[in-house]
Amino acid sequence: MKFGVVVFPGSNCDDDMIHVLGTVLGAEVHKLWHKDTSLEDYTSEDCIILPGGFSYGDYLRAGAIARYSPIMQSVISFANNGGKVWGICNGFQILCESGLLPGALVRNRDQKFISKNIHLRVETTDSLITNKCSKGQVLKMPVAHAEGRYITDNQGLAELQANDQILFRYCNPHGELFSDNGATDYIAGICNKDRNVFGMMPHPERAAEAILGNTDGLVLFQSMYTSVLQSV
Repeated sequence: MKFGVVVFPGSNCDDDMIHVLGTVLGAEVHKLWHKDTSLEDYTSEDCIILPGGFSYGDYLRAGAIARYSPIMQSVISFANNGGKVWGICNGFQILCESGLLPGALVRNRDQKFISKNIHLRVETTDSLITNKCSKGQVLKMPVAHAEGRYITDNQGLAELQANDQILFRYCNPHGELFSDNGATDYIAGICNKDRNVFGMMPHPERAAEAILGNTDGLVLFQSMYTSVLQSV
């Protein structure tokens, strides 16, 4: 299994992601420029990651212009053919704008940028990035977003709940639901119905090494990597 990390103008977590995947996890990983058009070197056993940061055109709406980057048509086709795609922060916004994940990310409830450690509760272990977690487990990770409030309508929320697509909800350290940004149903991360596309606002790559004082995020990378390797 190998990883491809897409770099958009303004991405600022691409090198963090490369380091965690390559140095910490020991996986094969490559950078992909947003103007690339081919993913022919990647199979359904591999994973394309859209990292956090910013992307050009965010002044219009986060991810709205990046969604039309040349590589995104290939990413959409890759996902539709069973390839794994994981968007974090700005990457989550781009996936929603691309239609690979339902719902949207909008300005935080108080119209303020939020940058701090938060807690999130694992809502399902039936996903490639949570299968090494336990349901109800509380993880601590950083967030850094101005448009991180996930929203969906009542029908969309009902579908997410019915299909067990909610991966994480914001909570306090005791697992009680709580959110600074006003997200619908406290949602911090979801997957698609086919369970091969994942999006989340918190940054697991910023909480994946002991030297940082927090390794809670590492379990998500380990979950995907070992699960895929074991299935090959």
